[in-house]
This record gives sequence, C-alpha cells and structure tokens, in this order.
Amino acid sequence: MLKVILLRHGETAYNADGNRYCGRTDIGLTEKGIAQATKVSEALRGVTVDAVYASPLQRARTTAAIASGNQDVVTDERLIEADFGLWEGKTKEEFNAENPAFWTQWMDNPETARAGGTGETGGEIVRRVSDFFEELHRKHNGQLVMVVAHNGINRLYLAAKLGMPLSNYRRFDMENSALSYFELDDKDVLTLKKLNATAL
Repeated sequence: MLKVILLRHGETAYNADGNRYCGRTDIGLTEKGIAQATKVSEALRGVTVDAVYASPLQRARTTAAIASGNQDVVTDERLIEADFGLWEGKTKEEFNAENPAFWTQWMDNPETARAGGTGETGGEIVRRVSDFFEELHRKHNGQLVMVVAHNGINRLYLAAKLGMPLSNYRRFDMENSALSYFELDDKDVLTLKKLNATAL
C-alpha cells in the first residue's frame, strides 16, 4: 500500500487576487503562503516521510521544501498545474465576460473539453497524474510520501479515482497547504482518509 500526504501549494499573489487562474505561470508564494507551508511542517513534526515530490513550478517546490522540513524534493513534470489556455492569468469573471462558452463546455464535460479553449482536457490531466501515482506506487510501496501539486490537477485526479464524473470535481475544494491524505492499495484503489486537515 502507498500512503500519500497530498498538498496544494501555499497561497500565491494570484490566489489572493480574486483567485486568478495561475496554471503554468511560475510565481512564488506570498508571506501567507510561506506561513501556511510552515504550519504543515509543524503539524508533521515527528512524522517520518520517506520521499517528497512536487510540481516543478516554484510555488509547489517551495511549499514542498518548507512543509517537509527541507527534505530533498524531487520534481516531476506530470504534477504541473493544468494548462488553462486563454484563462491563464484571469479571474473567472474576466474570462467568462470574454467567452462564456468555454466555461460552459468545461463544466459540462471536462473529460474532453479544453480548458480555456486551447488548454488541456480533464482526461489528459487525469492520465498524466494517474501515470505519476502508478509509478510512485511501484517505487514506494509500503512507504509514506508527500506530494505537492495544484488545486486543479489534485481535484481532477481524486474525482477520477473516487469514481466521480469529472464534471463533479469542483464539488470539493483543496485549501492552500491544507493536509489531505489517501492510500492506494495494491489493486490501485484509492481511499481518501483526510481532506483539508490540520494534522494527520
């Protein structure tokens, strides 16, 4: 069984500014984001984490380094945030004013719709993130691993593994640097044990 502490990165300026879609834009943490990651480190004091993985974007890498107590962080491109296409850098209100059809298509069927008209489909995201966790399971079976990634890809992956239609992925939220925890058994069945927790 693979045991996973799953985090969304700490707060960024885009999160603080009306929740702008950050996607592949590589921005750092705010002071609040650094404090959030530090709280995770404090909550995990005494917990042995066998390996730490993160998206290559600095907001995730920095969160992983702080939250893990400065353990070595392995970055993996499969954990990068969704390509949000024409939504990148904009709030939902802004991009809906430009082209509301893209949002309608995405909400109706994120499996095949392209985020922001030109970005990734939900199906593409789930496949790459699933591929990452399947490899992680082979490498770290029986261990506890920390993975720091992003709100969009984390929720889409969890929705798929929990048997939800991808169109329901927004029915739960992942708070910045809150602890989520799941287990993957040897049949690749995911059991979500904690969501947005303050301790394991």
